[in-house]
Amino acid sequence: MKIANLEFPERPVFLAPMEDVTDIGFRLLCRQFGADMVYTEFISSDALIREIKKTKRKILFSEEERPIGIQIYGSDPDTMVEAAKICEEANPDIIDINFGCPVRKIAGKGAGSGMMRTPDIMLDITEKVVKAVNKPVSVKTRLGWDDDSKIIVRLAEQLQDCGIAALTIHGRTRSQMYKGEADWSLIRDVKNNPRIQIPIIGNGDVTSPEITKQRFDETGVDAIMVGRGSIGAPWIFEEIKYFLENGEHLPKRSFRWYLNILKQHVQESVSRLDEMRGILHMRRHLAATPLFKGIPEFKSTRIAMLRANTLEELYSIMDDIPNKFEDYIESNFITSEEVLV
Repeated sequence: MKIANLEFPERPVFLAPMEDVTDIGFRLLCRQFGADMVYTEFISSDALIREIKKTKRKILFSEEERPIGIQIYGSDPDTMVEAAKICEEANPDIIDINFGCPVRKIAGKGAGSGMMRTPDIMLDITEKVVKAVNKPVSVKTRLGWDDDSKIIVRLAEQLQDCGIAALTIHGRTRSQMYKGEADWSLIRDVKNNPRIQIPIIGNGDVTSPEITKQRFDETGVDAIMVGRGSIGAPWIFEEIKYFLENGEHLPKRSFRWYLNILKQHVQESVSRLDEMRGILHMRRHLAATPLFKGIPEFKSTRIAMLRANTLEELYSIMDDIPNKFEDYIESNFITSEEVLV
């Protein structure tokens, strides 16, 4: 599969851009576990052209992350063009336009999936950005604004005509936010449209290797993008790739192995930010990780972990988990002495 001149293996799996999640540390972890492409957090075009320091830092990345896309959002065509030019100077592999974010502070101002109500402006922005930069431009969007305006099949053709190199579709409307189940039937319809020649990337509720394979098989999409399923679980990419290649699950590792990955992520976050901010940043990952799900009577430990304010306190709580819940862990994970075949 190719996006412009970027070549990918069969059935590639990408890391979705997510605010306060896909920073450089998490992107690197996901690349190490096999993500075929990663994206920055979505970046405000207004803040970027105003040279807000925090926003400018978001376009920075390391060479080890390639291929990488920088994602921008906004509602004004001229501002989006200027922001795209700034992103181009950072030399990403792709510039991605966010027409999919449903949160009120973005969509309510006409940006993100708010553009589903003004498709003419969406197309104007897309065409102007494509013409303004020499990097491939892709778009991420949704099915429509609500159930009465699912315009994605026609919109995909129009976006392709604007010159985009790839299109990612999240299988919900803006009105759904993240409620209910993602509907991949219209993603399949876009992919099966004989007029569509660009790669179609599916997104929405991809939380396991089985679901990934099912979506590939049922829709024929060129790639799949994993979002919330990766939070607190960067190893999901390795599990997905193994399942797609072998038709069976990657054998589980020891509980401490997964725990050490989370601790590695904590340490990177603290080193890059500072102790307090690094720990605060990691709370979303620690709250969402599937590693602790199913452990009986874990609630008080989870609360203590999410209230920890120092690295010493947090590590003490995390290091005590294997001993405190030894019976459950021994029956659900391999022991550290066992060797993976």
